[in-house]
Amino acid sequence: MMMLRQWIQRPLAWLVGGALLFGSRAWTGVRPLWIGTAPRLRQRVYFAYHGSHGDFVMIWASLPPALRAATRPVAGQDYWLASTTRRFAASQVFRALLINRNPQAGEPSPVDQMAQVLSAGESLILFPEGTRNTTEATLLPFRSGLYHLSRHKPDVEFVPVWIDNIRRVMPKGEWIPVPMVCTVNFGAPLSLDPQEGKDAFLQRAQDAVLSLRPVESAGN
Repeated sequence: MMMLRQWIQRPLAWLVGGALLFGSRAWTGVRPLWIGTAPRLRQRVYFAYHGSHGDFVMIWASLPPALRAATRPVAGQDYWLASTTRRFAASQVFRALLINRNPQAGEPSPVDQMAQVLSAGESLILFPEGTRNTTEATLLPFRSGLYHLSRHKPDVEFVPVWIDNIRRVMPKGEWIPVPMVCTVNFGAPLSLDPQEGKDAFLQRAQDAVLSLRPVESAGN
């Protein structure tokens, strides 16, 4: 029965993934702009602001196939395990790393889980604000996990990302996307200075993301 389920799930996941790629590109014309780096098959943590439900899909769809196959989005298990459909999408389509944002004593921390995936040679898509930003602020303060992960994995490239127009495509409180062109801007990788403190690194990471925001998108 397990093998039969897997036999059905694999082609279904491939079809759903293909439909999402086609739909996101057709609906938003999503276009990657590799401003400070190139789409090389390097181990990376792509970190971006989190303003809508469509954020990681836009980044995922912008990566070339080889990079996409080696990259896993990080997401909260409380949301993605809430229904059979979400669970299937997270585990079979996106291969998401589902983390417990409030682990109990003795359970692995989110940083431990992410470091384990990186140790296996894969890359990650991460939203260091920790939750979807529904405020008027451009960015919420970055949580410390990004800093601790960079200390665990100093050889991994940490690439800032800005998704332009995504808040207009997925307005607050809406689930039906509005057709509008999006760009995904990839910046220059950051590396942690051994002498750099947590607050300084997190501020530099926020500044790196904001630097990719087009001037004309001030209201985005």
